[in-house]
Amino acid sequence: QVQVVESGGGLVQAGESLRLSCKVSGLVFGDVAMGWFRQRPEKKREGVACIDWTGYIDTYAASVEGRFAISRDNAKNTLYLQMNNLTAEDTAMYYCVPVSFIGVRGLSVPDTNAWGQGTQVTVSS
Repeated sequence: QVQVVESGGGLVQAGESLRLSCKVSGLVFGDVAMGWFRQRPEKKREGVACIDWTGYIDTYAASVEGRFAISRDNAKNTLYLQMNNLTAEDTAMYYCVPVSFIGVRGLSVPDTNAWGQGTQVTVSS
């Protein structure tokens, strides 16, 4: 059974940075694409970034392009999201999950039971 554990969230001020981590177990991590998703208050869950199994192909939502960077360490079964120049609009619960596609299709919220508890990011303005 796939398990994901997100960490690294917190309360920061606008303009600051955070690095999220996602530890994955229950699958061959190096064989799967991964995505970060978020759910802002009173909004639907949305795709933030995704990355292929090699770590060389990444895709971002327009709202975070140029500020966020997704990466992975296959030796550690861990996915990362570096978030820079945070704004109040980035306040959300952040989740990671395996995805079936890369590119723009990888930003679609997958129908999966592998969702974890998420990690809360709060940005004060």
